[in-house]
Amino acid sequence: MNLADRLKVAAKRLKRDVVALWLAARDPDTPLAARLVAFLTAAYALSPIDLIPDVIPVLGLLDDLVLVPAGIWLALRLIPKTQISRLRRQAEAIGRRPKSRLGLVLVVAIWMSGLALVLHVTWSRLFTAG
Repeated sequence: MNLADRLKVAAKRLKRDVVALWLAARDPDTPLAARLVAFLTAAYALSPIDLIPDVIPVLGLLDDLVLVPAGIWLALRLIPKTQISRLRRQAEAIGRRPKSRLGLVLVVAIWMSGLALVLHVTWSRLFTAG
């Protein structure tokens, strides 16, 4: 198998695992810590916008190459193997990638919080220095 084929297989596995985590976050059998990690990872991965936009050189791709796989790895370690096998089968049966509006809201909230912090610091330095 050449490199391109291996990358396609890995990408399919990642997509399947994100959907499986989306299911795990809603499954009452998932342990609480795993549910939280699965929820955050799936919400971010399925969000229509990124925390770091892809147009920013290097950094824009790092979140997709580091944050999402790290979240998937951690969540998969926290979920029992029998449950993740069942969820992977369900994810393959779904056959589509869900959208995460909550992920969108979380990313926008992080951006707005950062903007508010920058404005606060700038305002305090410009108008309270005395």
